[in-house]
Amino acid sequence: MNLKQSLKNRNITSNVFLIILCVFAFSSANAQSWVCTWATAPMNTVENNMPPVSLGNHALRQIVHVSCGGDSIRLKLSNEYSEAPLEIRSVFIADYQDSCNINKKTARFLTFNGKKDVTIKEKSAMTSDAIAYRLSPLQRLSITINYGKVPNEITSHPGSRTTSYIIEGTAKAGTAFAKGARTDHWFNLSSIDVYTKKTIKNIAVLGNSITDGRGSTTNLQNRWTDRMSEALGTEYAVMNLGIGGNCVCQFGLGDPAVQRYDRDILSQTGVTDIIIYEGVNDIGGSRWEPEKKWIKTAEQTVADLIKSFEEMVKKAHTRGIKVWLATITAFDGHYYYTPFHETARQEVNKWIRTQTIADGIIDFDKLTADPQQPSRLKAHFTEDWLHLTPEGYDAMGGYAASIIK
Repeated sequence: MNLKQSLKNRNITSNVFLIILCVFAFSSANAQSWVCTWATAPMNTVENNMPPVSLGNHALRQIVHVSCGGDSIRLKLSNEYSEAPLEIRSVFIADYQDSCNINKKTARFLTFNGKKDVTIKEKSAMTSDAIAYRLSPLQRLSITINYGKVPNEITSHPGSRTTSYIIEGTAKAGTAFAKGARTDHWFNLSSIDVYTKKTIKNIAVLGNSITDGRGSTTNLQNRWTDRMSEALGTEYAVMNLGIGGNCVCQFGLGDPAVQRYDRDILSQTGVTDIIIYEGVNDIGGSRWEPEKKWIKTAEQTVADLIKSFEEMVKKAHTRGIKVWLATITAFDGHYYYTPFHETARQEVNKWIRTQTIADGIIDFDKLTADPQQPSRLKAHFTEDWLHLTPEGYDAMGGYAASIIK
């Protein structure tokens, strides 16, 4: 090969390489991905949390407060705690307007494998097909489900702190819900994913009733995770997977965190970070009663919590997910409190503050404790000495956002 031909081949190779680089740069700049903008932890519905009327052959309208926005959307519905199939005739979404009203012009029916109707098998979940839908960051979204036959066991999330509306028959975009039955629970909802061009940092929060929003204001969306999402801005997503009464490694309400961690946290779409803020119910429920073998001593509970947290961190790290451990907040004044339980809380918090396996800590205890009596919450942050008020949640959300950023 002569010099002229060699230079020509080199130029061709260089041009091809430049074209590849340009294509890669263009595709990277316009890369889109799915990310979960909202989620809740599915649970079995106990008798006192059942809907006021049967959902069978009724329409249910529910409202959720999303975090990040996107151009397309898909909805996951859960029938995971039921022993029979769930029949759904149709589902449509729309921009929330106020109370039970929607912006009818934005209403869009979802499909499942190309059809409006779907039957979700027992102990299963189903995700809808993706549809084009402009979802704005931090907006409220209305989800209306038209039910057919409903199993006796209903999958739900009781701690919605949001009113849902139920009417008889099948609803359309213009159907009024004002005279329907009302209940402050979510039913069959699991998660919402959006398709976005932005690079989103997606934070899944594992927690109990404090994360679930006990003490927040119904329909005002002022849990600490809501406040954190607002403070973080549009390039972050926040998923609240708190369950009221939940424990990390023993009993409580809902599946223990060690059992639900993979489904509720690790399997969420696009999760990049996890906040673990649990343990107060394990500590508060620690009792040594030989006739109740499942009840543990405070010392055993401390050891089990630390072991569980270590395993959760390791699981997340194997997937390249960062983990933030949050200290357990004070509860002196609540019936949980004894000197033994306080010692257990301090021991877990000491470990959280000194461990080196997590990517960071969020010291909610230091933020919310009364400086004059650290075993208690600040008086203006609580009404029952365990859960926080909206003012307390506002402080927690802003503080957590400052740490995550």
